[in-house]
Amino acid sequence: MKEIRVKLSKDEYSIFIERGLIEKVSSYIKEINMGNKIAIITDDNIENIYGHSLKDQLRDNGFIVKMIVIKAGEQSKSLSMLQYIYEELLSFEITRGDLILAFGGGVVGDVGGFAAATYLRGIPFVQIPTTLLAQIDSSVGGKVAVNLPVGKNLVGSFYQPKAVLIDPDILSSLDKRNMNNGMAEVIKYACIVDKNLFKKLMELSREELLAQIEDIIYTCCRIKTKIVEQDERDMGERMLLNFGHTLGHAIENYFNTEKYTHGEAVAMGMYNITKKSEALGITKKGTAEQLEKILKKYHLPYKIPTMDTNKIIRTIALDKKNKGDYIELILLRRIGVSERLKFTVEEIGRGRFFLFNSSDL
Repeated sequence: MKEIRVKLSKDEYSIFIERGLIEKVSSYIKEINMGNKIAIITDDNIENIYGHSLKDQLRDNGFIVKMIVIKAGEQSKSLSMLQYIYEELLSFEITRGDLILAFGGGVVGDVGGFAAATYLRGIPFVQIPTTLLAQIDSSVGGKVAVNLPVGKNLVGSFYQPKAVLIDPDILSSLDKRNMNNGMAEVIKYACIVDKNLFKKLMELSREELLAQIEDIIYTCCRIKTKIVEQDERDMGERMLLNFGHTLGHAIENYFNTEKYTHGEAVAMGMYNITKKSEALGITKKGTAEQLEKILKKYHLPYKIPTMDTNKIIRTIALDKKNKGDYIELILLRRIGVSERLKFTVEEIGRGRFFLFNSSDL
């Protein structure tokens, strides 16, 4: 078992990483010492595979349990789904002395965490992420949110869990596309701060990667923990974690979160912003080519699809990284070294940092 302690100004909790952890969730929950009621928020895919066994395990250990099941997919990160969760929590008569388990991928963690943050002004919650993307990224750091039709994560909060429980064995239920979706975020960590991780990812075979996945999860969680401890509220260094996300979120939203996964959109965002920054002399030559190679290895797209650039630019202007007169973009100096640079919406839209060339579309 590996443990990472997250130490923030007002909160402190552990990330536990252990193969087979899902079989002993109750023992971890008892250490947290919450009340008798537990509401499990999950999606219909996870419910079918693990939901009933987890519910039975908790009940066998004396907890009163309610399962709240949402439809799998990004469409469930909505205000209407949030309303449904509130109503289910109300019928369960849960109190601030009880506990919510967000048991699923990034969507469940975001909407379940935001429900926990806002219902009764805050119910304690625990993250049990079930996808690689959620295990290495979205379950850590306390960002919880839902989407609006015009963009991702525009209604949200910072609300830290009481613990994050990660079982790498759960990943065996993922198909190749979902694993590669998470690998996009692993690649992101390598790009922004860890050139050795980038080198390792390039060298490992798929079989070796799966054998070492526990160590890779640990490495990514350590990186994110260190950054979050320095900047919990995403006002400074934590923004480095948004590498590829400004354009990635715009691509996701353009296709109504249906054509591309989050990781696929971020992969395109990382490559194309690096291609542009390299052309401007900001990034070391050859970096975009390195990115292209690793994205191809993990079967991730890198070329921008055909889109209405005006619509994309409007979406970027609404991005939560917009600071009024400018947007902070995360650019690479080289693999393993990143920084925040400011650009106006006009520069991104039609100026020197114009992201879209005719050859891209």
